Amino acid sequence: MLLPRPASVHRRSGAFPLDEATGLTAPPELLPTAHWLLDALRRPTRLPLPLNTDAPRRIALELDDALGPEEYRLTVEPEGIRVAGGSRAGVFYGGQTLLQLLPPDVYRAAATGHAPRWSVPAVTVEDRPRFAWRGLLLDVARHFMPKHALLRLIDLLALHRLNVLHLHLTDDQGWRVEIRRYPRLTEVGSWRASSPLGAAEDAPDDNRPHGGYYTQDDIREIVAFAADRHISIVPEIDVPGHSQAAIAAYPELGVTDARLGVRTRWGVNPHLLNAEESTVAFYRHVLDEITELFPSLHVGIGGDECPKEQWRQDARTQQLIAERGLADEKGLQSWFTTQLADHLGTLGRRVLVWDEALEGPLPDSAMIASWRGTAGAVTGARRGFDVLSCPDHLVYLDYRQSEQDDEPIPFSIPLTLEDAYSFDPVPAALTAEEATRVVGGQANVWTEHMDSPRTVDYYVFPRLCAVAEALWTTGERDFGEFRVRLQAHLARLDAFGVEYRRPDGPLPWQTRPGVRGKPSTREEWDALIDRLTAGIRTAAPTSPPARA
Repeated sequence: MLLPRPASVHRRSGAFPLDEATGLTAPPELLPTAHWLLDALRRPTRLPLPLNTDAPRRIALELDDALGPEEYRLTVEPEGIRVAGGSRAGVFYGGQTLLQLLPPDVYRAAATGHAPRWSVPAVTVEDRPRFAWRGLLLDVARHFMPKHALLRLIDLLALHRLNVLHLHLTDDQGWRVEIRRYPRLTEVGSWRASSPLGAAEDAPDDNRPHGGYYTQDDIREIVAFAADRHISIVPEIDVPGHSQAAIAAYPELGVTDARLGVRTRWGVNPHLLNAEESTVAFYRHVLDEITELFPSLHVGIGGDECPKEQWRQDARTQQLIAERGLADEKGLQSWFTTQLADHLGTLGRRVLVWDEALEGPLPDSAMIASWRGTAGAVTGARRGFDVLSCPDHLVYLDYRQSEQDDEPIPFSIPLTLEDAYSFDPVPAALTAEEATRVVGGQANVWTEHMDSPRTVDYYVFPRLCAVAEALWTTGERDFGEFRVRLQAHLARLDAFGVEYRRPDGPLPWQTRPGVRGKPSTREEWDALIDRLTAGIRTAAPTSPPARA
């Protein structure tokens, strides 16, 4: 009943008893993984589990050069357990599988006093992931997630073998990371006066201030905590749209002279950054601090949902377009993107942009996050860009989960557990060669309607379990077989304290009676996505970039 499903499992007779006679051994390079596993085992069992001693029975952690970087082999016999991996990450994933072979109470934070007999069935598990990028985007700009809840979520990602947390740190409604050169980004930009109560265009304000941000020390702690679990934190600073919180803090960044506050409504916003050299310099300085905090190779700079009307109507912007020899406002956005992408390149990083960026030229090193269906993945891969698949109709976990009337704030189309399980990051339209450009996929969690961590639980789980299996498991997948294993896996989530959506719908306190959503039919949504992606499907192709 393992999840994600391993490549192979061979059961044998007998079991390994986990008791006072058990110890753990590990070479020096695996000590961080050993300490993580010991902590995970000691808390619920209260067993001593000494490290690197002559205990009668041992759990041995080992590196094996014959295995791939994230591959592992877990061998459980009555006399001992061996967890071998091709790297520290592989050994860590083997340790996660070992935990799943124990009773679900292993995921509790302390012993309950009614502990089961701790034993591990004799088995050999051999496993490896299908994709290198297995992620979740979490939007902390619309609703801030406190640090302790974010660390808990990271542990849940690790449990499901996910290895990327894409943090959407800035938007119109909030700026969530301390930038010491520009303190007003958090002094002003990290909180708003109210939020809409619901998804309808005329939704009333709740008249409740909302805010929060991570200090640089918080970020360092989050990054280190994630790294111990082999998760990379990919930051995103959204430009040149979705930037009203920054403009509220530093009005000189805006196109007009209007004094804006941090935005208190959802939806696409007409207010853009201006395209002055001084604004580009401002964001270069921001990215300098971001790259000092986040060691990830990729840094997101957004580029999505950027209406150009302010630029069209502004005389100074039109002058800049002419001076730079650009064709139009789309060319100006490409210019803006390229300035920041080139700067990130000097810092040894690669830019991650949403698929709207395919409407214009892009640096060779750019990676495309394809969210509006699969058009961005197909177009990006065919043009030679690396692609991250996150199609809205399969992995946008803020979408409503059923047609039931009691779904909380129902938004967009229904995205069921089975829909999420059907996710394949590689579009069928790609050739085998083009498919090699797809580095993996992720689920995206936009939090307009998730005002607490427990609400995030409801929207994310168990659909993220399905996405995790789609990204990890090799070979054919069967939803019926997955659902059987998921039923057992829910006991682990219960022990962990996850407030997931039940198969028959929300519990009473998970509903939002009287709060209107914005549901859509699949036909309406498909037509909208088709219109939105016309620009990238008809844009003049560029020469394929060299593989980075």
